[in-house]
Amino acid sequence: MTKKELVRVHVIKSLIEDKMTSGDAAEVLNLSERQIKRLKEGVKKDGEVFVIHKNRGRKPKHTIPGEIGEEIVFLARNKYKGVNYTHLAELLEEHEGITISQSSVSRILKAKGIKSPRKHRPPKPHRTRERKPQEGLLLQMDASPYEWIPGIKCSLRGAIDDARGNITGLYFCENECLNGYFEVKRQTILEYGLPVSVYVDRHTIFKAPSNAKLTIYDELEGKTLAYTQFSRAMQELSVGMIYAYSPQAKGRIERLWGTLQDRLALELRLAGIKSLGEANAFLPGFIKRFNARFAVVPREPQSAYRPLGGHINIVYILCRKETRKASHGSTFSFGGQIYQLSKNNQAVPLPNKAAITVLTSPRFGIRAEYKGGVYQVRKAVRPAKVMLKKDRIKRFTKVKDDHPWKNNGVKPNFIYQESDRELVAAIYDPKGWK
Repeated sequence: MTKKELVRVHVIKSLIEDKMTSGDAAEVLNLSERQIKRLKEGVKKDGEVFVIHKNRGRKPKHTIPGEIGEEIVFLARNKYKGVNYTHLAELLEEHEGITISQSSVSRILKAKGIKSPRKHRPPKPHRTRERKPQEGLLLQMDASPYEWIPGIKCSLRGAIDDARGNITGLYFCENECLNGYFEVKRQTILEYGLPVSVYVDRHTIFKAPSNAKLTIYDELEGKTLAYTQFSRAMQELSVGMIYAYSPQAKGRIERLWGTLQDRLALELRLAGIKSLGEANAFLPGFIKRFNARFAVVPREPQSAYRPLGGHINIVYILCRKETRKASHGSTFSFGGQIYQLSKNNQAVPLPNKAAITVLTSPRFGIRAEYKGGVYQVRKAVRPAKVMLKKDRIKRFTKVKDDHPWKNNGVKPNFIYQESDRELVAAIYDPKGWK
């Protein structure tokens, strides 16, 4: 018996022996007189064992069977090694068919000495910036280099909505490059629409260096700032850009990388992903599950995303654009090659020195924009040269014997007569020089 139960037995015996009243017993044990009478009758009938709780020694109906606990410990040490308690509870329900709470997983694993890799540190004091009231007002974009795929270190680009905290786009590339950000932006626009602004760091992909100068074509168009390819595309889409001065300023997406490095990397390993192409194909389903788990409801239900106009071809905006000048033959040079504008397999005539915008993208290759129209391009045939460089005749110029080059650049420091020419020639003869 416990100490509490021994006290109850002593009081109830005193009550049975008329050494105290029911009211005094109820006051001592902090029970009602009804309960005191129940205990008195039970002790008279069954003895002192009546005060012991009837569930002692019995397992609750909702207890976790021992074999399930052992299976959880085995999975945590092998298949799901390095997974935090909350994520493990989700994976057990999704892949193993074991429905169990996070607190139960924590209790079972802690009893076996398995600690969670994610520790909750005490919060540091800082000024909190409230979320935007509407989704689409602010989009945070960044990249995270990490060994996302076992044995492959690559860069993951992503965007997260500030109001809802939902991922709007993810894309894997070998390194941090412009095309990856264009792909994330394309996913966001096609799924949600055009945001009001994007929040990015001061990487040269987003912001031109302070010493960048405007080209003559930019000055003629009235531009006052040098654009990067990404900022130029955002300007064409009327999307504002905000530049952060520290990672903490865009903390929402920085915290996202910590969550994805814990969850996404594991799920890619469990799915057997071994290449960037397979990883990018895996991302859409992961984004849906992630948003269903972590997205929140914004303060204002109305979305601030703007629909993309039907006249806008997003592919021709989210690409590289460079300006070239046409030559007399309606051709232009780009990347060391000569190209012509083509329409219906026919060359498009161009006036001399006409300004052409060359569009390049992995999605369509090379195309050119001229007077609001986008044309396909084809390589122009260069005329063959009459005489190749390797077939040219080498012509040699014979150097005079008294040239300083033959004398190793040393000129004679004395004046000689015509009669002394033979003697001087013998002294400065390159073949006989010693």
